[in-house]
Amino acid sequence: MSITRPDIVTSIYEQYLEAGADIILTNTFNASRISQADYKAEHLVREINLAAAKLARKAADKYTAMNPSKPRFVAGSIGPTNKTASLSPDVNDPGYRAVTFDDMVDVYGEQALALIEGGVDLLMIETVFDTLNAKAALLL
Repeated sequence: MSITRPDIVTSIYEQYLEAGADIILTNTFNASRISQADYKAEHLVREINLAAAKLARKAADKYTAMNPSKPRFVAGSIGPTNKTASLSPDVNDPGYRAVTFDDMVDVYGEQALALIEGGVDLLMIETVFDTLNAKAALLL
C-alpha cells in the first residue's frame, strides 16, 4: 500500500503521530524478498521499503516541525520471513534447509538498505521465530 495507496499509509502514520507517538514503524512487515515471493513481488522489495520509509520520514518530519521540542522518529520494520535457517521444513530430510544463513543475511540486508536510504532512524527486527534468522538480521 505504500506504493499503491500512499495517502492511506500516510494517514495512518499521521494518526499515530497525532495521538502522541514518538516513534512510528514503517509499513514494511513482511516486505522482504522471501515473503514477497508468495505474491511474485520480489522485484518490488526495494521500492516497497523505500516508499514506506520515505512516507514515514515525511510524516515524522512534519510533526517534528510542528513541535520541535518533541522530535519524532521512524523505525524501519524488518522481517519476518516464512523460512527458517535452522530447521528443515521436511520431516523426512532433517538436514535440508529451504534457505541458507547467507540468504537470510542478504534478504535482511536488502530490506535494511532501502529503509536506511528512505530515512529511517533505527531498524526494528520483528517477529523472529528462529534465532539463526535473528542472528542473520543482526549481521546487517
